[in-house]
Amino acid sequence: MANPTKSHLGATKRVLKYLKGCPNKGLYFKRNSPIHLIGFSDADWATCVSTRRSVTSYCFFIGNSLISWKTKKQNIVSRSSSEAEYRALATSTYELQWLTYLLTDLKIQCSKSATLYCDNQSALHTATNPVFHERTKHLEIDCHLVQEKAQAGLMKLLPVPSFRQLADIFTKALPPRLFHANLSKLEMVDTPLQFAGG
Repeated sequence: MANPTKSHLGATKRVLKYLKGCPNKGLYFKRNSPIHLIGFSDADWATCVSTRRSVTSYCFFIGNSLISWKTKKQNIVSRSSSEAEYRALATSTYELQWLTYLLTDLKIQCSKSATLYCDNQSALHTATNPVFHERTKHLEIDCHLVQEKAQAGLMKLLPVPSFRQLADIFTKALPPRLFHANLSKLEMVDTPLQFAGG
């Protein structure tokens, strides 16, 4: 905002063009959706050109209904894509814990334990391996959190192929076909436009 460039203007125009083309897109919540928390965690390594910070994204569903999503630049620079993915996994775990507490407070019982998908094998291996190596010491707090919650049964950590990673839509530009496929999986549907007083 302080120092916009032509690329910022181009990105803004692209977003406005997209919004103009789909003014009636909305989230659809199915009444008979199973009560099962499912999450996707992702990171785009060193995305920010000026700071080289990575971007974290996640999205959570109850059954097929999207209930929570976020994209945020990470606070520090990650030294590898695995580190960026692991930080995203820790952030996603915090959100999953909060959603679990919320459902418990609302006295809503899940049909099975939550599932959290990640497309980075190294991050999944670090999450399930209780031994910390010298190269992961700087990640130790995040490692403890994710391992502790997984071992306590809060969630199952499962791999997902990159082309099925729904959180990708929040971190990077996707080819049109993959973008629209992911958009439909987020239960984004066209809703009839309603006009007040008419």
